[in-house]
Amino acid sequence: MTLERLSPCKVNLILNILGRRADGFHELETVMMPVPLTDVLEFRRRPSGIGLTCNHPELPVDGGNLVYRAAEQFLAAAGISEGVDIRLEKRLPLAAGLGGGSANAAVTLRALNDLFGQPLDAERLVTLAAGLGSDVPFFLQDGPALATGRGERVEALDSFSALKGCGLILVHPGFGVPTAWAYRTLAGYPEAVNGRPGRAAEWVATVRTGDRSAACRALYNSLEAPVLPKYPLLQVFQNFFREQGVLGVLMSGSGSSTFAITSDGSTAEAIRERFVARFGTTCWMATAVL
Repeated sequence: MTLERLSPCKVNLILNILGRRADGFHELETVMMPVPLTDVLEFRRRPSGIGLTCNHPELPVDGGNLVYRAAEQFLAAAGISEGVDIRLEKRLPLAAGLGGGSANAAVTLRALNDLFGQPLDAERLVTLAAGLGSDVPFFLQDGPALATGRGERVEALDSFSALKGCGLILVHPGFGVPTAWAYRTLAGYPEAVNGRPGRAAEWVATVRTGDRSAACRALYNSLEAPVLPKYPLLQVFQNFFREQGVLGVLMSGSGSSTFAITSDGSTAEAIRERFVARFGTTCWMATAVL
């Protein structure tokens, strides 16, 4: 039997850094929303070992890949002596701030739990996910969520009805922003590294009022403080989207992807076409309907 699973990405509608912790991580609060743009994973049982193949030449197919590590840790935690073959079809850009690799890992945990008859409960899966990366637990569920701590404590939220039917434009410039650099450099921006607690909960309260415009105006990402001056092309893209009258625009995660929210899908597609006319086709771009 072969299981095929879609592996989505996410955008951070709020990413509010609350200071550096003693363990070296940063305390944060973030509101994340899954986006229906996906990689594809296939899983098949085999007698032993882990075989991973991938269509992207830059991705390793051993323990340097989160998918491989997720499979390895799942099999060990479940006490399973059998192995698994995994095929990863990568459609999303790498180092994009969209959580694609984290989603791949979470989807692997969920799929293998199904493939082997649910040997691990939800709590054990969360523990494994948190050990793989801060964003991985978010992708163990399918809707928006409020995450705290270093991102591993996830509180599922109801779908944001105020954003339903909105268009989303994603653009990745073809280069990544090193996450470690972004967080390290944040220390030079005191207001950004020591954000105002409660911003994420306030945003959720705003979007629940149904005020789409207010929610989109309140989008916030602490990491824009160090990243946008270092990578001014991202600011150029944001300015372009604002000129087009989008509802809101923001960098996702530590970058380098920028997203813009529009009133509907057709508006998003029209702006995408104008973006290509202005900047060419060297960027990865996609549109979706929320």
